Amino acid sequence: MQKNTVLGFVLIGLILIGFSWYNSYNYKKQARAAFVKDSLARVEALTNPRIADSIRVADSIRNAALGITTPAPTADSAAAVASVPADSLQIEETFFSDSLLEAARTSSGELYTLENEKLKITFSSKGAQIKEALVKEYFTYDSSALYMVKENYSDMSLLFFTSQRINTSDLNFSLKSQTDTSLTFTLPFSGGASLDFVYALAKDSYMLDFNIVTNNLASQMSNNASLFDLNWNLRVSRFEKGFDNEKNYSTVNYKFPDDKTVEDLGMRKNESEKKIPAKISWFAFHQQFFSAIMLCDDSFTSGNLSYKFLAPDNQEKALFDCSASMQMDYGRGEEVNIPLHIYIGPNLYKTLKSYGNSFEKIIPMGGSIIGWINRVVIVNTFDFLRKFISNYGIIILIMTILIKLVLSPLTYKSYLSSAKMRVLKPEIEKINKKYPRKEDALKKQQETMALYRKTGVNMMGGCLPMLLQIPILFAMFRFFPVSFELRQHPFLWAQDLSGYDSILDLGFNIPMYGNHVSLFALLMAISMYLYSKMNLQQMPDTGSMPGMKGMQLYFMPVFMLVLCNNFSAGLSYYYMLSNFIAIGQNWLIRKYGVNEEKLYQQLKSKAESNSAKPQKKSKWRERMEQMMKEQERLQRERQKRK
Repeated sequence: MQKNTVLGFVLIGLILIGFSWYNSYNYKKQARAAFVKDSLARVEALTNPRIADSIRVADSIRNAALGITTPAPTADSAAAVASVPADSLQIEETFFSDSLLEAARTSSGELYTLENEKLKITFSSKGAQIKEALVKEYFTYDSSALYMVKENYSDMSLLFFTSQRINTSDLNFSLKSQTDTSLTFTLPFSGGASLDFVYALAKDSYMLDFNIVTNNLASQMSNNASLFDLNWNLRVSRFEKGFDNEKNYSTVNYKFPDDKTVEDLGMRKNESEKKIPAKISWFAFHQQFFSAIMLCDDSFTSGNLSYKFLAPDNQEKALFDCSASMQMDYGRGEEVNIPLHIYIGPNLYKTLKSYGNSFEKIIPMGGSIIGWINRVVIVNTFDFLRKFISNYGIIILIMTILIKLVLSPLTYKSYLSSAKMRVLKPEIEKINKKYPRKEDALKKQQETMALYRKTGVNMMGGCLPMLLQIPILFAMFRFFPVSFELRQHPFLWAQDLSGYDSILDLGFNIPMYGNHVSLFALLMAISMYLYSKMNLQQMPDTGSMPGMKGMQLYFMPVFMLVLCNNFSAGLSYYYMLSNFIAIGQNWLIRKYGVNEEKLYQQLKSKAESNSAKPQKKSKWRERMEQMMKEQERLQRERQKRK
């Protein structure tokens, strides 16, 4: 590197260091001058000369600690301080150089309320923030009032820098104006600047409008700062009966401005945290059935999100702590308005969707195919049936029957394929007797495949219809635990279809199973065992994979029993109904739909007809036969070596 280049870099560095020092010096000088000016104004405003003198003495001591030069107290002043009784001399240390901010810091807050048909929100002027938020139409599992924001469970603040660091949660705002639907809080600064928090709650709405309005605040702000930090820490209470089920469907969500999907910090974790350097449209503190969502019209520039679940047996009956620290560009105009909106309410799919911004996607109904089935088919069918039927257990029964009717062609094809395999069992046994040796396994396989080909039997014919039904099963698995409509609706012995049902409290906890017995989960496991047993009886006995049969017959019912014991009673009820209806369908098809003797004659006739025709081999079939011949040749060579 050339000498001139190095010298240039050194000079640039010295200039930057000097410029930084000069700015810092001016900043401190201005802060000290403002401090002295406001202090003198405050002292002069006091009418009691003895108290005024005592404050001057205290200010002199404090200013000396801060490095601010002030005239030394006179002997008369010192004597005045000594003559004042200690209990009447209440002197507080001044934290803000701005006397208006200092007054806001030391004054106490008052409570104000906005209320409509759906929400009752209490605000504290201390920090001009939400103190409580009551969701009117709903209750917790123990019939208590449902507070999405509970007293002392929330702290919302705006952080920024003037000559000092400002945290609005520490300052008491003044009430500027109030109507039936709005509140305006203001925080004045010296020099005519102010910061306003404007809240508005429309009729019959879960959405609270929140505008941050600055007036000439840019003149007070630090020159090297351009962002507000908006912090919201919220402890969410428990609203549902089962802690594990409530925890599994609670998280923190967020959405990028131009993204169609909604992100989350993960579910079924004890805690999670994420730093997001990109713009964010909104974030949501998402409990299983209720959410607090904050939307910024101009998007947050970046942010940090986190949550942490509390112990299930905590005395406060709290679920988890949520935290958001978001950055916003405040602008430099004389009057700047930052429009925000806060949704506080239920996770009802169509209610969330009515507010736009893809709020409804916080409900975890699945992605792609499964999500489409839930959002387009299941939700609309459920809402349609609710118009005519008030009993949600009956609605689930009708929905199950409708789903089974729609899938009945696939069920019939699956049964027919299994029946074809079953009636060909005598022919398969003949082939097995013809090739009893292990060395003839390839010949046996070739002849078996030839038989299936001649009869038109597809070995995968029974599996494909079942695979097509799997998205429906997964869609139901997603739908019922997050279906707000089922919440606190009883059916038979279940008090709440959205939570687990219990016919026996054990008094002790079994790992993974729980401390109770769910009858719907037990009946679901029994129905699954009976359905599996019927299917195995209908399948041809090839003598292979006995372990798979044992898993299907015993392991899966037990596994589902343990899994569903703490899940939604509506989910277990649906699976139970689905299994019993499937058993009935198979019985009807076997009794009236498929005559196995006639089916055998049809297959036999088809095999004879196809045998007389010249078979045109496909390229795939030719490759398969070539591979089999090669394997047979290798097997013969191995036998010769032995």
